[in-house]
Amino acid sequence: MTAALDVPSLIDLATACEIAIAQVEGIRTLRDLPLAAALGHVCARDILATSAMPFFTNSAVDGFALRLADLAETPHVLPVAGTVAAGVGYPDTLPDGAALRIYTGAPLPEGADCVVALEEVTEANGRIHLDFLPQTGANIRMRGSDQPLGAVLLPRGTRIAPQHVGLLAANGIGRVPVIRRPRVVVLSTGDELAQGGQRGAGQIFDANRPMLLALAQLAGCEAVDGGTMPDAVVPLAHRLADLAGTADLVLSSGGVSLGGRDPIRPAFAMAGGEIAGWRVAVKPGKPVMFGRIGDTAFTGLPGNPMAAFVGFHLFVKQQIDRLSGRSPDPFAARKARAAFSWRHRPGRQEVFPVRCLGTDGTGLPLLERLGNGVSATLFPLSQADGLATVAALSEGVTEGDLIEWQPFGMGG
Repeated sequence: MTAALDVPSLIDLATACEIAIAQVEGIRTLRDLPLAAALGHVCARDILATSAMPFFTNSAVDGFALRLADLAETPHVLPVAGTVAAGVGYPDTLPDGAALRIYTGAPLPEGADCVVALEEVTEANGRIHLDFLPQTGANIRMRGSDQPLGAVLLPRGTRIAPQHVGLLAANGIGRVPVIRRPRVVVLSTGDELAQGGQRGAGQIFDANRPMLLALAQLAGCEAVDGGTMPDAVVPLAHRLADLAGTADLVLSSGGVSLGGRDPIRPAFAMAGGEIAGWRVAVKPGKPVMFGRIGDTAFTGLPGNPMAAFVGFHLFVKQQIDRLSGRSPDPFAARKARAAFSWRHRPGRQEVFPVRCLGTDGTGLPLLERLGNGVSATLFPLSQADGLATVAALSEGVTEGDLIEWQPFGMGG
């Protein structure tokens, strides 16, 4: 008679997230990169402005620099005594009783206290005519008005985006201290997975590994293809043992449930791994496993593609955040309004793809639920704008209810 399998109770989602995050520690290895190579990396320390910006007081428009005290009569007429252009030599001082043609970004000559835009004057015979009195400081960008000396340009823990590259370049910063990218190895298990692009009878193509590699890369990792493994305990154990110490996180999909041909748990134990948590009260994706093999964290996701996708967003993204030195972003922290009604069976927190139909009268997104809850298909995700969730004890959603969601491209 076969002994009953000791199956642990389901872990609630919040506890599972804590367990997942606890398996990883922030990477301490730093690298000094050229600015052009820093995109997507995480800044290792606060970067401060070594100068105020703008560097000097300058004109905000193409026009004429002048002194208000010289506008004594109406209509106001001043001779144009020269030109000031950006990056070109210019008079140090504005001549008395005259204006200087000035271009956007050009330094303001000493003595000038306003700039009149080109379209606000009439120019003829070397003179400009104004039919109004400008305000002091008009169209002038004062030195330091954008950012003060010592301002934090990029806080520690910020993932460097194109706008950060531009800001640092504008400040003359050519190198950036960053945290080494997390190294994540992704592998799939399953005898049913076709190899070499040829699908035999009863086989399927592996969607999970390419998808998880793409998600890891998008999250800022060095994503390493770990290949596929058959549903055999011993070879998988050797593979996991070989990967331990070569990656910060090993991420698998498939073979982590209760079936007789699910090899992850026994292979993990044979490789010297310690399970920290298994089976989560979430749908899809109940058979998720967390643990460590030595210094390497391990997360085993289900084989169903939708469940693997959801598991990455629920758990792996937060693990990557912590590895990268960032505070993990909570999943689905944004509010939206349901444009659908749906009954939910209480017991597991459910995550599902949604499409944004617009906004309600308060500006909240209106969300349409996609798919029918089947975790083996990715088709609804191809039409989705994000993932929404309902609590484990919820009995469903009524049209107009507030719900929580995670838009794609925001926080993962």
